[in-house]
Amino acid sequence: MGRSFENRKASMAKTQGAKVRVYSRYGKEIYVSAKNGGADPDTNISLKRLIEKAKKDQVPTHVIDRAIEKASGAGGENYETARYEGFGPGGCMVIVDCLTDNNKRTYTEVRNCFIKSYAKIGSTGTVAHMFDHLAIFRYEGDDEDAAFEALLEADVDVTDIESENGKITVFAPHTEFFKVKSALHEMNGELEFEVEEITFVAQNECEIGADDLANFEKFEAMLDDCDDVQNVYHNAIVPE
Repeated sequence: MGRSFENRKASMAKTQGAKVRVYSRYGKEIYVSAKNGGADPDTNISLKRLIEKAKKDQVPTHVIDRAIEKASGAGGENYETARYEGFGPGGCMVIVDCLTDNNKRTYTEVRNCFIKSYAKIGSTGTVAHMFDHLAIFRYEGDDEDAAFEALLEADVDVTDIESENGKITVFAPHTEFFKVKSALHEMNGELEFEVEEITFVAQNECEIGADDLANFEKFEAMLDDCDDVQNVYHNAIVPE
């Protein structure tokens, strides 16, 4: 699962435009989390996880603080989550997660991404059952047994543990995120995670052929340009 997860993990372009979009998406997600669960990260564990993730992705502190301050005020935007599923170019399975203040607009934009790249948007549940919603942690190490014992003692429901190329990767249900993190830090307080996230991992892979590659790249680029799109998950393996 480790290699295929790495292949599926989307790379982020290092252009200024891409950074601005990343900051905007984090800001929106932090705003919604603080608005719904409170602005104190010590009592809002979802917000705490988002802030830690944003800092790891080098989102400036002022972006994070502004989103929380905005959520603490009266009124403001009313964002809702929206999830779209379908089949991308080459028949790959795709999940698109959005935050929107206008469902009709967002659906139209995402649907256009599918249509203009010869893909097909589906209804809720079209492909989600073919993905596992997982918490994933990766860190430097080679003692798989120690990690397993620490998680077992903490009564964590572990899906899988891999040891490969000097890295330990732990897979667990997304609801176990904080239990996994706490257990691993109990095992080693100086542990630094290379990966710590909640994501969708496909149960199988779909190789994108040369004939579909251009449309797949167009599809990804169009979704990346949609302001309401927060995350895109797929099972495509793109040729190098």
